[in-house]
Amino acid sequence: MDLLEKSCPMVMDKWAERRWREKFEAILPMFNERQLRVYLAAEAIFFGPGGITNVARIAEVSRDTIRAGLKELEFPGSLEDAAENVRKESGGRKKAQDAQPGLLEALIALVDPESRGDPMSPLRWTCKSTRNLADCLKQKGFKVSRQLVSKLLNEQGYSLQSNAKVLEGSSHEDRDEQFKYVNGLILQFQSKGQPAVSVDAKKKELVGAFKNGGREFQKKGKPEKTKVHDFKDPELGKANPYGVYDIGKNTGWVSVGVDHDTSAFAVEAIRRWWNTMGRLDYPEGTELLIVCDGGGSNGSRVRLWKVELCKFAQEAGLKITVCHLPPGTSKWNKIEHCLFSYITMNWRGRPLVSLEVVVSLICATSTKKGLKVHASLDKSQYPTGIKILDEEMNALPIQRHDFHGEWNYSFDWRRAL
Repeated sequence: MDLLEKSCPMVMDKWAERRWREKFEAILPMFNERQLRVYLAAEAIFFGPGGITNVARIAEVSRDTIRAGLKELEFPGSLEDAAENVRKESGGRKKAQDAQPGLLEALIALVDPESRGDPMSPLRWTCKSTRNLADCLKQKGFKVSRQLVSKLLNEQGYSLQSNAKVLEGSSHEDRDEQFKYVNGLILQFQSKGQPAVSVDAKKKELVGAFKNGGREFQKKGKPEKTKVHDFKDPELGKANPYGVYDIGKNTGWVSVGVDHDTSAFAVEAIRRWWNTMGRLDYPEGTELLIVCDGGGSNGSRVRLWKVELCKFAQEAGLKITVCHLPPGTSKWNKIEHCLFSYITMNWRGRPLVSLEVVVSLICATSTKKGLKVHASLDKSQYPTGIKILDEEMNALPIQRHDFHGEWNYSFDWRRAL
């Protein structure tokens, strides 16, 4: 029995545990109390080291039950006596919720914000640990322990879960129509052999010996040492990546800035992509489709964004069409899933000790589907607070589309500044 008490050296995968659980759920209801003990004890022996703990967890019984079954198997003569002591179906100790009326309702009222009805509950915005819940129930006069609270919650289908980012808030009535419109333009540009790109600014990253999320293989007992506090290094500052993802070519460009994320910086990143990659990939290119979010440095209401794009259109000799995603749908931007997510996975667990390291890790990003990424450092300064007068805005050659012209518009370089 001592061997069975030890933790099992073999880690059971989720598939195997699910199969064992399904077997127990099908068989255990057929046994009486004594048969249940003996059967689970036999399964614990089959498990080997750690069998008592594993079987008790999967079958959701007490380990004492399995220990009693092991004793009955060890001394077969006791089986006859045990058979006489099988409790009736209604025998045994009453359940806690039956012995203490109102216990289960009080617990659910504390856990579920919708059913408790008390907006001033002290647990509404604090930790809902089993210990805190047990303390609160004790104050209400119930006799409970944190183990009992955990058991009751499991029986009601509750489990510890983190927040999930799935709610996008209110959506625009023409959200789906805008996505269809953007998709149609992308297919139209690609059919003509013209570039269609998705652009956005990535989250700013602290540069220096700071902890980076994720894990990487290191020598045993020799993890990468990083600073305890994440205070910005005044000399190294932050890296400000802005990316351009070519939807058709599955290639990316990232400008790593050191100053503010302004519209001038965003358009400069697009300019660098075109001069470095786009012009070569599309030698016959005369148009460019840019898909972006509705806010930030490339926001649909940002005047500087439109002024800088007009300048770039004239320099590159391109007719530029811009399509903004509907409000509240920034996570649907292609660049988020096709470029930025892979960059984050590539440098996980690695401190971004310098700007050069940031650039090299971005360039080293690739996927099995052939993603290739290029990056460069942009040390230029981009001041904030630049005002664009009404006269300058009125002079811009903006051709607003019939469908949501505030989201969809074009610049013809022949009419640009």
